[in-house]
Amino acid sequence: MQLQSNVSTWFDDTEDEGRAGAQEAMPDLADVLSEIEARPQTQPEPGQAEVDDALGAYLREIGRGTLLTKEQEIELAKQIEAGSDAARRHMTEANLRLVVSIAKKYQGRGMPLLDLIQEGNVGLMRAVAKFDHRRGFKFSTYATWWIRQAVLRAIGDQARTIRLPIHIGDQTNKLVRVSDRLRDSLGRQPTDEEIGEELGLTTDEVEALRQTSRDTVSLETPIGEEGDTELGHLIEDATAESPATAALESDLKDQVDDVLSTLEPRERRVIQLRFGLTDGHQRALDEVARRLGTSRETVRQLERHALDKLRRTGRADALRAYSSN
Repeated sequence: MQLQSNVSTWFDDTEDEGRAGAQEAMPDLADVLSEIEARPQTQPEPGQAEVDDALGAYLREIGRGTLLTKEQEIELAKQIEAGSDAARRHMTEANLRLVVSIAKKYQGRGMPLLDLIQEGNVGLMRAVAKFDHRRGFKFSTYATWWIRQAVLRAIGDQARTIRLPIHIGDQTNKLVRVSDRLRDSLGRQPTDEEIGEELGLTTDEVEALRQTSRDTVSLETPIGEEGDTELGHLIEDATAESPATAALESDLKDQVDDVLSTLEPRERRVIQLRFGLTDGHQRALDEVARRLGTSRETVRQLERHALDKLRRTGRADALRAYSSN
């Protein structure tokens, strides 16, 4: 983690035409599926009013809880380590509103808000189980990583069917069952005409349904109602930093920013450049002087004044504690 290690030393149109040509040559999958979807559905989806009522009831229920202080988080974490289910439940319930706030940011990506909240709650429970209070950061900072990962993973898992309505999914399942039954009765693979006759579909519709059941998912698959996000953007990077590292990075960066806020602008800039607090690159006095258009001696004095100020206000202790983590 670069920030920590350094402070330790101190502190389009063409595509449309192509699609048009393909549609003339063979039936378009989207058009065929649209025709199937337009047929009467046997199982209507629940009304939005019911969903809103359920969400409202849930938000009212979790709104009754009180937020935890850092001291309470530490005490609960100790009890959880000792095996207390009551402490685990208390920590979880106290952070349910955090899940809602994160889940709301991912609305419109193909999953209802209630489902996003449910997935986020799974991530929250994992965070509760893995939280180590000795690392020094707040639980909410740590849990945010787990909650976000759980929500994004659920969205990615739903990518294959995210554009496939329930009615189409039912037809696809029927296609498989009818194909198996005809194969058993005929002693051979049934033709599309035979399958279509059983299902009341054309051969084009049979082929379209078969394609939906066997297509693989590209990392460039558009996700969400606007199609402005690709599946590949939602897949977790195995090389990314751990949740503990991410939480520590965020928490310590906040501490550094808080410390530097007590300095004058030029003093703050000197400290940032000298110790690489913004980009991880430490610089010599001469280089800082060139960047600021001043003399080496002026930079040295600004640095000394800044460090003296931090010592007088006790802020240097915060940086020393930071560098020892």
